[in-house]
Amino acid sequence: MDWSDSWRGAFRIELRAEAIGLAWRGWPVLPGTYPTAAGWAGRDGIQTDGPVPVHQDWAERVGTQPDQVATWWSGRPYSLLVATGIVLDAIEVDAELGRRAAIELRAAGVVVPIAATPSGSWLFLTGTGAQLRRELAVQGGIVLHGKDSYIPLPPSPFQHGVAHWRVKPQVCGWNLPSSEIVQDALSLALRSDAVDNAARLVTAER
Repeated sequence: MDWSDSWRGAFRIELRAEAIGLAWRGWPVLPGTYPTAAGWAGRDGIQTDGPVPVHQDWAERVGTQPDQVATWWSGRPYSLLVATGIVLDAIEVDAELGRRAAIELRAAGVVVPIAATPSGSWLFLTGTGAQLRRELAVQGGIVLHGKDSYIPLPPSPFQHGVAHWRVKPQVCGWNLPSSEIVQDALSLALRSDAVDNAARLVTAER
């Protein structure tokens, strides 16, 4: 993506507005590094494998008031990060599993905020406090972001695109489901995938 000055300027305004809005709702917003032609920048001028928090003491800045949050985006198009384990947790999966889990959630009539990144990750936002079930943890590629972690949220810029909402928090009235509900959907999605793979194998052997 062409991150020219005009693009960065436009995104800075949008990112700032979104960050202020989330901060007013009590979400622990943090500025993150942003993409440039040379890589990621924003953390003391050092290129990083971002997006990562701009401030190394980011954990101590959690809970910053909206007026201070506004100043963070006054000059640079920082990525929009939210600390997890406080107001929300997030379960990160690849896009394929994310789609399958979203289908299971729709079938159950459950609305869950879902963000997607250009790097192929889907983030299911949930309430806090749960642990990742062993059957999910052993899969690899499924990550629970809880205490001492953070996630990028839309419209954070990446090298090859922008994070976007698959399901916005407004759709569920900003009420986050329990982590168990999302983990149930992920477990069902994994089982259905295993059944589909077995069926394809049987068909191929005929």
